[in-house]
Amino acid sequence: MAIEILKHGAAVNECKELAALLERHTDGKGNGVHKTDINKLEFMRESSTSTALQCVYEPILGIVVQGKKEALLGEETYRYGAAQYLVVSVDLPLSGFVIEATPQKPYLGFKLNLDPRQLCDIIAQIRPGTPKKENSVRGLFVSNVDAPLIDCALRLTRLLDTPQDIPILAPMIIREMYYRLLMGEQGEAVRQIATSGSNMQRIAEVIKLIKADFTKPMRIEELAGQASMSPSSFHHHFKEVTSMSPLQYQKQLRLLEARRLMLAENSDAVNAAYQVGYESPSQFSREYSRMFGAPPIKDIERLRTA
Repeated sequence: MAIEILKHGAAVNECKELAALLERHTDGKGNGVHKTDINKLEFMRESSTSTALQCVYEPILGIVVQGKKEALLGEETYRYGAAQYLVVSVDLPLSGFVIEATPQKPYLGFKLNLDPRQLCDIIAQIRPGTPKKENSVRGLFVSNVDAPLIDCALRLTRLLDTPQDIPILAPMIIREMYYRLLMGEQGEAVRQIATSGSNMQRIAEVIKLIKADFTKPMRIEELAGQASMSPSSFHHHFKEVTSMSPLQYQKQLRLLEARRLMLAENSDAVNAAYQVGYESPSQFSREYSRMFGAPPIKDIERLRTA
């Protein structure tokens, strides 16, 4: 136990060093997500607490280096702060918002988009022990960052000061980060992201099909067949990974796209409802209000004002 406390203490100290780097690289750029010269790496900065931002998150590793954040998946709440990380392993509709930040001490986040193919390549080189019985795991988890992982994040961020080194060294460090995730306390969950035939990967493939065609009526039997599962087994594993049923997942995709159409393309509520697959505008309005806390017109007005 004493060794674990010392290890976490070392990670916290390195996290403060990483916070100083992110502060410098995002200073003067305002709030929001900032791309870097390293492909797949982004930084997030917020100088005040924020309202929930709902969108579909693709597989990511997100390390909080300063402040605190909250993520909502269905009816589940995940809170994580400095020296903790979040991994999203399949495409999930999430609400995320900052719950601790000030102008003097802004929220700072390190975000790396995950590539399942690279993970698969590393898994193939690791000689696993006796295979464990696979249980479906949630496609999102929070954990304390350890010293080796935060050290990788530090070295990757430092490369931004020597851009000539990025093409050669960045891929090597990112590969090491994947290895550290696989060898960490959430290794089994990370492994399932890229293990051929795992329940998570089969559900991930079905999620891609739902996302590609979410406006059309859903046929559970066909989706279960794509996952090589019975309908009841498919429903169970889908809910284990995403925390919601396939129909609930499709509904969230539809409502998020309808919101985007109204906000970005000035579509009216009725037209947006039909475009995303609703046949009843009244049903659309009820479900929209339930998800976003206000009817379509009021919600869009609120977003534009904000």
